[in-house]
Amino acid sequence: MAAPMTPAPGDGGPGPVPLAAPPARIRPGRIWYLVPLAVFLGGVALLVFGLLSLSSHVDSFPRVAVPAGGQVSLSHSGGYVVYYEGPGAQSGHLPAFQVRVIPASASAAVKSLAPYTTSVSYAFGSRQGRAVLTLQVSHPGRFRVETSGAGGLLAGSDLAFGDSIAGGITVIAVVSGLLMFAGLAGLVVILVIRISKARRARAAASAAAASAWSPPGSQP
Repeated sequence: MAAPMTPAPGDGGPGPVPLAAPPARIRPGRIWYLVPLAVFLGGVALLVFGLLSLSSHVDSFPRVAVPAGGQVSLSHSGGYVVYYEGPGAQSGHLPAFQVRVIPASASAAVKSLAPYTTSVSYAFGSRQGRAVLTLQVSHPGRFRVETSGAGGLLAGSDLAFGDSIAGGITVIAVVSGLLMFAGLAGLVVILVIRISKARRARAAASAAAASAWSPPGSQP
């Protein structure tokens, strides 16, 4: 029996089959999504923590009921902001009434009481307030707060005495907003880079596969 003949190269036998190249790794890797995500979540956490801290700070303000009035203890000299808390505080539709702050202890002294000239308001849960007056105290102590023309106010209205919260609100909003924006921008940038590199890698792989394979009989 004749031995089977091995076809010589170029005699029409099966040629080499190109192997598929391993997929190229896309840089930056998916793990880099964690960096801008952490920045974004840090901004959210700062916003929540800042608002909770500010709410706790506002809760600590000494208060007197309106229109009943009462006494309030102010522990340091200098400037205070008087906030109206009650219906209409957040919208700015406040009832018209007058406020007097009178020293009620021997050491207490009032320097001035004037309208608050800018718009600052807050809303924490059921508590709504708006800055209405600025109070300058020459010497700390106890003070009697009297109101007039406030007979139409609903029960539960108060006057709160504290420092200005405008700066705290601005800092919380700006810093947390910048962090959240930076986080989102980072996520978008990484996504765009990965999509662009993935498209180029697929195009390069397709070109390499096309050049490595040719149909049978195409060789001379």
